[in-house]
Amino acid sequence: MRISVIVTVLNEGQSIRRLLDSLLAQTRAPDEVVIVDGGSSDDTVAIVESYADRLPLRVLVEPGCNISQGRNRAIAAASGEIIASTDAGVRLMPEWLEELTQLFASPSPPAVVSGFFLPDPKTVFETALGATTLPVHTDIDARTFLPSSRSVAFTRQAWQAAGGYPEWLDYCEDLIFDFRLRERYGPFPWAPRAVAYFRPRPTLRSFFRQYYRYARGDGKADLWRKRHAVRYATYLVALPSLLFLGAWHHPAWWLLLLVGAVAYCRVPWQRLRGLWGNLNRLERLQAAALVPVIRVVGDVAKMLGYPVGWWWRLRHWSRPEIHWRTEATNDE
Repeated sequence: MRISVIVTVLNEGQSIRRLLDSLLAQTRAPDEVVIVDGGSSDDTVAIVESYADRLPLRVLVEPGCNISQGRNRAIAAASGEIIASTDAGVRLMPEWLEELTQLFASPSPPAVVSGFFLPDPKTVFETALGATTLPVHTDIDARTFLPSSRSVAFTRQAWQAAGGYPEWLDYCEDLIFDFRLRERYGPFPWAPRAVAYFRPRPTLRSFFRQYYRYARGDGKADLWRKRHAVRYATYLVALPSLLFLGAWHHPAWWLLLLVGAVAYCRVPWQRLRGLWGNLNRLERLQAAALVPVIRVVGDVAKMLGYPVGWWWRLRHWSRPEIHWRTEATNDE
């Protein structure tokens, strides 16, 4: 069973060693590592090539290609029948590849196996952000979990059957790929110990930009309509109504608003307790205080990004590839 690990990179000179070193430490070594660089202006390619005597590397430089194009080109160039996908900047557990691919050697091998990903925070803000935005193992229902392409494995045949990654999308491309795979093969087996650790965004500004782009991708791909509708209703209808009622009728309405805010932050606060082990008491309080701020900033970013994506979708309505949804891939 020949296994190819594929990665796309762009200006990852400061973080790419973390991924490459973790690939060297795998309990099941990859037969091949195919890395597509999207036209880095830093020393990413030079650093990657410096590992050529230690890893079975193949490096392709494709200036201007997006993530989907990069992944498709890496898979097309790979020689393995099993493709394990991850991202630049992550740190893979030593058992990652072994756990992710062992089911493919079973008598009834799957087409896809979901890995997992967890935050690898270094600062108070990153700790709060990881707790607010990323699931932990206990949050996952393996029957419905859709893997990120920073930790997933699939057969070449499955990739071909799904039509590859959608090259018309710059964000949320792995979700569309997941939906197409699930339509053909049903729920994916989950390998919870196949963990890729990655650092959350370091600043509120970079987090806002990340979630704006995610929501813009949702709009382009017509994803999560109900979730976005609920968010608009909450911030544009429910919140102003409660503020008005508290100011002009009775302050008790503000208590309802407070209860709702606490409920909204409850799960991130619970996750935070599992991430703050290296923080002192003051830093833990700071992280807890950052959770509602991160929640609001993320929601605002989504509310701004989603209509931009939908406007792009309307302007490109005649393109057949954007109408990817079928009854079986209805996500809501």
